[in-house]
Amino acid sequence: MLSAFPEIGDQVGELAQAAFHTLDEAQFARASRFGLAQPVKAGDVVFDVGDDDGDLILVESGELAVSRSGHPEDVFLRAGPRQFVGELNLLTGQTRILTARVIADGVVHRVPHEEFRRLMAQDAEVSDILLRSFLARRQLMVQHAGRDLEIIADDRNSNGLALRTFLERQALPYRWVPQGSPEGRAAAEAAGLSEADLPAAILPRETITHVEARTLSHRLGLTYRRTPEGVADLTIVGAGPAGLAAAVYGASEGLTTVLLDAVATGGQAAASSRIENYLGFPFGLSGGALAGRAVVQALKFGAHLASPCGVVSLRTEPDGTHVVSLVDGTEIPSRTVLVATGAAYRNLALERWSHYVGAGIYYAATELEARAVAGLPVTVVGGANSAGQAAIYLAQHADHVTLAVRGPSLAAEMSNYLVERIVSDPRITVRTSTQVTALSGAARLDGITLSGDGADEACVCSGLFCFIGATPATGWLDGVALDADGFLPTDVQLGDRWTGTGRGPLPFETSVPGVFAAGDVRLASMKRVAAAVGEGASAVRSVHQAISFRAAAEAAG
Repeated sequence: MLSAFPEIGDQVGELAQAAFHTLDEAQFARASRFGLAQPVKAGDVVFDVGDDDGDLILVESGELAVSRSGHPEDVFLRAGPRQFVGELNLLTGQTRILTARVIADGVVHRVPHEEFRRLMAQDAEVSDILLRSFLARRQLMVQHAGRDLEIIADDRNSNGLALRTFLERQALPYRWVPQGSPEGRAAAEAAGLSEADLPAAILPRETITHVEARTLSHRLGLTYRRTPEGVADLTIVGAGPAGLAAAVYGASEGLTTVLLDAVATGGQAAASSRIENYLGFPFGLSGGALAGRAVVQALKFGAHLASPCGVVSLRTEPDGTHVVSLVDGTEIPSRTVLVATGAAYRNLALERWSHYVGAGIYYAATELEARAVAGLPVTVVGGANSAGQAAIYLAQHADHVTLAVRGPSLAAEMSNYLVERIVSDPRITVRTSTQVTALSGAARLDGITLSGDGADEACVCSGLFCFIGATPATGWLDGVALDADGFLPTDVQLGDRWTGTGRGPLPFETSVPGVFAAGDVRLASMKRVAAAVGEGASAVRSVHQAISFRAAAEAAG
């Protein structure tokens, strides 16, 4: 997430300048009006690691030191007059990462969470200062290893890779200790863990054995929490480009907005190593960077984000309220719902495919996966833009890249600029009319069979990157009309499948009034990041109209 913001500074000195800002007198006076004055004495603990309060601390006088739990000498931040204590967790809802102690008597102003949200919404100048500081502080914490969260795991298998993907996309400060390495065995022994307990997460207050991304997210306070309003105005299922855009526009326009994702924010776009044709970024950016910027925007405006947070069903009550049910049984009532779940990756129908997922088979080509195959031969399967982008990126890290395309031409589905770059790169071999027909290896993938032109060839392959499309993630929906392939028709596509009365469907509205769809999950969508962003943003206008129609109907009795 934080690599999306080079403007906050790449050097430690520039980061520190942004991180440890001092408000001027007018700024401090405006900000402190949102808080409650509280005298403090040396030795007081203002907050501790694991606390779930979301208070911004403004220092009027005295001094605070922020450090690792149990290590008061390891000071990350000293805050004196007109400075403030807090970081990105005040926006994400994550539990406290550090401990704040008073080292000189004085007065602080506690700005509780709801008032902090008002401050961020009403004072643009102070809001920008706080946001830049929060981002810079989190980046400094990430750079300095985040020793209050230590993970002992193996990212060469599916569970370990899922853990590390979650940590990276959430921009969490953590220390990764490879399971099975001498360092990993020493860390496990120090924590009293056996090999059977791993993977494990070691936190200041507890150790979680057999840890999974969902469990860790819950412990860190990043899973769903009921909004203060009780009923959300808009619940968005899926945090890819469409869902993120809807969250930004919904929250910025005053809607109580909840954004859920089963894996992590960014969707399939976050798996793209480089997007070069997105408007306004002539030098390109990674999908993760684009998603990271959108996440911070949504948080800034007050959206409630939760991941991993799997949704299992959607039902509509007689009064028109929609209820989203989560995998843990939690129910989220909402006036409207936007389905932006995108599509699930397609697999090749090969023996032991699931065994190798995360252990040599990947659906993304980011820095995480590239590290796993550095200096090794890899194969990319697919003929569209995502496959081309992956091949170009992996060529910078792998020993050699084979691009296997089922069709007879690379240009059939791929943008011309990618085709030209691929065919001119000596590190990439393109094989058209070719399919992967077998996999080999013990614990990890180490070979594949490529079939084409009537011949089979066994090839050494340490990483198989699969970009062969996806199927819409709509299996959890019941009572909402789908087309034959599982996509969601909307507005004019519905015909007689519209179930509303008294009005026709709004743009992006599905067959169920108040339930909308945007992005790759919608029938006949363009399947491009820019198009998904546009659909998500545009759907919010229809959300406003649906809420207004419902309010008018309720008022009429």
